[in-house]
Amino acid sequence: MPHILVDYDEALQESFDRPGFARELHTLAAKTVDGITVESCKTRFRRVEEAVIAHDEPGHALIHVEFAILPGRSTQDKSALGQAVLDLVRRHTASADAVTVHASVDVRDLDAAYVKHVAPARDR
Repeated sequence: MPHILVDYDEALQESFDRPGFARELHTLAAKTVDGITVESCKTRFRRVEEAVIAHDEPGHALIHVEFAILPGRSTQDKSALGQAVLDLVRRHTASADAVTVHASVDVRDLDAAYVKHVAPARDR
C-alpha cells in the first residue's frame, strides 16, 4: 500500500519522465499521508495508445493517476493528497509541447478484502 496506477497518453511518451515522477510521487505521498512510507509505494505506468478527448480534435493528451490507499483517511486528507499529486503531475507534464494536457487524480480506498505478501530476497 499504496498502489498507484498512472495512465498516460502516448503523446506524452517523450516528455514525461516516469521514473523521476514516481520517485517524487513516493516522497510526496510519505510526507502527505500518515502511515505511508516511500518503501510501501508501488507505481505502475500504462501508456494509452488511443484516447478520444472531446470531439477528437488533435493536440490533446491525457494523464490520470489512480491512488489506492488503505481505508481510514479523512476526505480532507485524501483531497489534500489528490491536489498535491495533481500539482506534481502538472509540473512533470509542463514541458509537453503542442498538446493540451488533461490531468486528473482519483484517491480512493482499497477494498476491505485487500491482502498482500512481500517475499524477501533470498541469498543465493
